[in-house]
Amino acid sequence: MNKTLRAAVWACALASTSLIGGLTAAQAQTAERVYDEGPVWRVSAVEVKPGMFNTYMKYLSTSWRAIQEADKKKGDVLSYRILRVDAARDHEPDLYLLIEYKNMAVFDQSLKDSDAQTAAVFGSLAKAQEMAVTRESMRETRGSMLLRELKFIN
Repeated sequence: MNKTLRAAVWACALASTSLIGGLTAAQAQTAERVYDEGPVWRVSAVEVKPGMFNTYMKYLSTSWRAIQEADKKKGDVLSYRILRVDAARDHEPDLYLLIEYKNMAVFDQSLKDSDAQTAAVFGSLAKAQEMAVTRESMRETRGSMLLRELKFIN
């Protein structure tokens, strides 16, 4: 094949690839969106230390729950749950704490407001700090994710 013919074949191949790619991109861009953004979830993975399960659950049923209920009352939290892993392996989470927030805007809270809420639940910021240290003796966090729920429109 001579150079001119080879160049023409490559040009046609490139043009057809560009055309097909352009049509595919145009089709993808015009596809109807069938979902909308829903609430926001914080999912925290927790490994409870041996012998500390009941103690940690007591903390969750008091202070942690009080914070969630206060946020529910404000309308920031829609729901919260605790899920237990069946037969968790060593060094893996055995609890997942799920908190459903109405939207991302709830995280735009001033430090002053956050400190006031913390002091209301724990009695003071110093006591809240002491409780944070105590929690570390009960459990290890294995990660946390902030997730946006997607809901189908139809």
